[in-house]
Amino acid sequence: MDLALLRTFVTVHRAGSFTRAAALLGLSQPAVTSQIRTLERQLGRPLFLRQARGVTPTTIGDELAHKAAPHLDALVEITEIGLDEESAVRTLHLAGPPEFTAERALPALTALTRDNGQSIALRASFGTAEESVEGLAAGHHDLAITTARPRGPLLTATPLCDEEHVLVAGPRWAARIGSGTLHRDAAPSLEKFPMVEVHESLPLVSRYWASVFDSRPVVSGTVVVPDLRAVLACVITGAGLAVLPRYLCAPALERGEVVTLLDPPVPPLRTYFLVVRTGTLALPHIARAHEWLLRAAVDWS
Repeated sequence: MDLALLRTFVTVHRAGSFTRAAALLGLSQPAVTSQIRTLERQLGRPLFLRQARGVTPTTIGDELAHKAAPHLDALVEITEIGLDEESAVRTLHLAGPPEFTAERALPALTALTRDNGQSIALRASFGTAEESVEGLAAGHHDLAITTARPRGPLLTATPLCDEEHVLVAGPRWAARIGSGTLHRDAAPSLEKFPMVEVHESLPLVSRYWASVFDSRPVVSGTVVVPDLRAVLACVITGAGLAVLPRYLCAPALERGEVVTLLDPPVPPLRTYFLVVRTGTLALPHIARAHEWLLRAAVDWS
C-alpha cells in the first residue's frame, strides 16, 4: 500500500475535512479527494462519510486510522532526526492555555532542555482547549494541555491535575463586601460589585456561581481581558472581584494584595488533561516530556 495514500488519509481523519487536509499537506483539494478514493478502491470499503461541513470517518476508517497513525508518526520522526543522530536534539511542540502553560508546564519542562545527550528543544503555543486539540490532531503539536477530555480513539488523554478556583478581591472591596460574613446565599449581594473576567461570557464566574451558589450570575464584566495574569493585576489595583485559580493568586494572597471572599466546603475544581495522539508515546522525547509533566503535577493539586 502506498504510504503517501495513508499519510493523506490520516491527515484527513485528523483534520475532519478534505479542505483543511489539503492545506496541511500542500496539495489541492481534488488531489486529496482522488487519493482517498484510490485508497477506498484498494480496500473495497468507504473510509469517510461526506457531509455538508467536512467528513466523518466510517467504522473502518476509524479502525485504519487507529492502527496506521502511530506508525506514520514514527516514520516522520525518523526522517526528521535521521537514522544516525541518536544524540540529536528533538523538538517538542507543546500547546495549552497561556497562564497554566507559562506558570507551570514550561518551568517543569525546562530541565529537559539541559539534559546533555538527550536534550529536548521546546516550542510552545497558547490557545483554547478546542484550538489546542485541533492543532494536536492535525499534527502541529506533540502534547496538549486542555481543560476538556477529547473524544475519539486518535487522541489519548490523561488527567494531569485539579485546579481550585477562588473568589477574590482587593482589600478595599473585601472590606466593603464584608468577606467574613459571606455565605452560600451571597450571590445577589456580590453581583452588585464590578467583575473582572477573561471573556464576556464570564466563564470562570459562571462556573463558580453554578458550583457554589447553584445559580447563574446576573452581572456583566466591568473589565474583560483575555489573560488570567492580567485579571489578577486588575484585581490587585482595585478593579473589582474575580474568580481565579488558587495557584495563580497564592503569592498575592500571602502578601495581602487580594483577599479570599468565600471558603466553600467543597471548592470548585477544574481538571487539566495531558493529551497526545494515540501511539506517539512510543517516541522517546514525547514520552519523557509526558512523564515529566505527570511527575511534576503531583505537587500541583
